[in-house]
Amino acid sequence: MTALRGGRCYGAGVSASQPVRGTRVRGTRQAEALASALEGLAGFRSAQDIHAELRRRGERIGLTTVYRHLMVLSEDGAVDTIRDEDGETLYRRCETSEHHHHVTCRSCGRSVEVEGRAVELWADRVAAEAGFVDVDHTVEIFGLCPACAAT
Repeated sequence: MTALRGGRCYGAGVSASQPVRGTRVRGTRQAEALASALEGLAGFRSAQDIHAELRRRGERIGLTTVYRHLMVLSEDGAVDTIRDEDGETLYRRCETSEHHHHVTCRSCGRSVEVEGRAVELWADRVAAEAGFVDVDHTVEIFGLCPACAAT
């Protein structure tokens, strides 16, 4: 995996066992296979990695179809995305549908979901002081996980 730096998390997802509910992805065999693959993969993965996993499982699905489904699932909040240091988008099914952030290891890519109530309050306060309403934000937290820091 490419080391991560400067990523972005776009939102929380739906259960991978229900990949199309609440999204614009039709309930096709390919969508079900993609959801199953996402559920079985740890951490953030590239579309190519996910495609390779699907092929390893014997699924006949094109890389373009994988990209298309991942794009829609990301836009609809069913998967989180971050960008690696080369700008490649990486995907992962989230564990919660609540707003959250990730702490991601920039060496191995391991990611942990975290709440950041203090960050939420800070963002709202800073925006309000500037006269802004209907505030949204992105927080990116990168570091070394315990395993990578020990090596």
